[in-house]
Amino acid sequence: MKITRITATPIRVPRTQQFTSSLGRSLESENAVVEIDTDEGITGLGEVCSIWDRKGRGQAEDINDLLAQTLLGQDPFRIADIHAVMDGLLHRSYPAKAGIDMALYDIVGKTLNTPIYNLLGGLVRDRVLLSHSLSMGEPAQVAEMAASLVAQGYKTVKAKIGQDQKADLATVQAIRNKVGPDVTLRLDANMGWANAKEAVRNIKALEPFDIELVEQPLHSSDLVGLHHVRDHVDTPIMADESVWTPADAMACIRAEAVDVFNVYVAEAGGIYPASQIFAIAEAARLPCIIGSMPELGIGTAAQAHLAFAMRNLGYASDVNGFIYHADDIIHETFQIDDGYLAPPPGPGLGVSLNRDKLEQYRF
Repeated sequence: MKITRITATPIRVPRTQQFTSSLGRSLESENAVVEIDTDEGITGLGEVCSIWDRKGRGQAEDINDLLAQTLLGQDPFRIADIHAVMDGLLHRSYPAKAGIDMALYDIVGKTLNTPIYNLLGGLVRDRVLLSHSLSMGEPAQVAEMAASLVAQGYKTVKAKIGQDQKADLATVQAIRNKVGPDVTLRLDANMGWANAKEAVRNIKALEPFDIELVEQPLHSSDLVGLHHVRDHVDTPIMADESVWTPADAMACIRAEAVDVFNVYVAEAGGIYPASQIFAIAEAARLPCIIGSMPELGIGTAAQAHLAFAMRNLGYASDVNGFIYHADDIIHETFQIDDGYLAPPPGPGLGVSLNRDKLEQYRF
């Protein structure tokens, strides 16, 4: 089997509501749909998912102008070799590589008539516990949003913090008062604090509200600072922006910087390197979760297959990016019951492209 054509189509899909964090505000997601055709008539689907500066359009240019021509004629089963080729061409552009990677796994799964999780070692759980992020806002408004999610069955919510100490404290207190002691509450600073001492002081002020985890309190490069924070607070510290790649995972472990990895298929560069991060973490006896960019249906399917095959998925995960959007570009819907995600169907990713929606949201 050989690759005969690769295309990436940029799309913009509106969010159900504006989402705000320390990284900024978003009214829509700018992603891209990747299609890889083969000489045996099988087409694989992938999705480019990014909230960073080079979003769908920029990442799609990397695919259409560089990767598409270079990968023509390659065997789509040789996923590791193709990653080596992509890494040689592009230093970063991990979401673009992830879109290619998803489509390759989709081709292999379809060819073998099996879900992707079977290519990763098989099912290790029958359902995945989900978490849901809360946009920044007025404390009472954020608390109401948390209560609404709990009423839908979510057992874990994540509050965005990291801009103003008083506002963070008011928000966390409002959420805990509204949802009660039984709901798991985690926090995400999105690199919002300037230094380790500030982070320690703020986390200690928030710990009385029974916090599960604090995600990325400092800049991604400040592993020394993260080590200091981890040593001086009781709450586990989770890496996000500090652990994009397998090499990042090794650096975090050597620095003893964090307790948990938040692994993103898009940030890692695809299912293949994301699974490597899980393996590195498992060897170091660290649990992981899976984070969301957020993805639409294709990207969510890729996350889900990874989640159902990784043994050290230790906490609720954001394998539900499609929830944040007003529409999608696939025909299928994912089954969520009482805050848990059911395994995606197969073969491959188990989703099909809705071309009418693709045309509606392309730009």
